[in-house]
Amino acid sequence: MDFKDNIPIYVQIEQYLYREIIQGNLQAGQKLPSVRQLAVKLTVNVNTVQRALQEMNSHGILYTKRGEGNFVTKDETLLAQMRKQTMDEELAQFVENMRKYGLERDKLVQALTEYLEEHDND
Repeated sequence: MDFKDNIPIYVQIEQYLYREIIQGNLQAGQKLPSVRQLAVKLTVNVNTVQRALQEMNSHGILYTKRGEGNFVTKDETLLAQMRKQTMDEELAQFVENMRKYGLERDKLVQALTEYLEEHDND
């Protein structure tokens, strides 16, 4: 995983795990790899992974079973809210970037529509 310097690593790990859940690579109720396994896979310190998992636990996206590990919540409503929030954040960043290029709402919608029509089969 390539980490950005301007965002704390534990936050980037959270974002990675959120994407894994949204993309269906981690299902509701599924056990996550151990903290050590994640640390090795992501080439980060175990404490950094632990902090990311604690944050996700505090938001209810993960829960811990003592002696068994961390699991994705089974609460589909919470997962749907997380998906929507994540998509909203991505869209907000996209719109902000496009506005920096001088695209206002109408031109942005037009550009996006044209792009999607050209790349529908990708």
